[in-house]
Amino acid sequence: MSIRSFPVNYRALQSGISFVELIMFIVIVSVGIVGILSVMNLTTAHSSDPLVRKQAIAIAESLLEEIEMQPFSYCDPDDPSAASPAVTQPGDCAIPEGFGPEGGETRTDSVLPFDNVNDYVDANGVPKAIAIVDVSDNTAIAGLSAYSATVTITQESVGSGAGAVAATESLRIDVRVTGPAGTDVTLTGYRLRYAPWSV
Repeated sequence: MSIRSFPVNYRALQSGISFVELIMFIVIVSVGIVGILSVMNLTTAHSSDPLVRKQAIAIAESLLEEIEMQPFSYCDPDDPSAASPAVTQPGDCAIPEGFGPEGGETRTDSVLPFDNVNDYVDANGVPKAIAIVDVSDNTAIAGLSAYSATVTITQESVGSGAGAVAATESLRIDVRVTGPAGTDVTLTGYRLRYAPWSV
């Protein structure tokens, strides 16, 4: 009796996928999708951060420029002798300029506005919260209610050697703006007294 061998079709035996291969495929694809979704979630959650930071920087730049544009003189600008070349020290003034606003001055007042760099802090030089408003009419600016600003002004010498500027002739201005999502920006500028009687 002879045994006939039949050809084995190995391709037929290998057609389709096994249950184990299917499970492995599902696990690998699931891990990949979870990774992609995590990255997208992180990106979406922080997509507004650059805009919030840019807005905080714009507020700080605006306030710093506003302050630096003010006079820095020995006498209060309301003093008649404020522009006199004879003024060489605060003692030469009827109304010496000091830290803090003088008699009723406010940042947004049309009659008695801030008129000197030092007006932007309290009388003892303590940092002062500055309202983020339109100074022309003292109205809140839409969309900026979540931000707050603080100004610190200190006397600080600049430079060294022969070109150094004494602390009494130089002010360091720090404007700090905080906002949503923990945004915290501080910009620093300097205002020098160019001459005793000049602004």
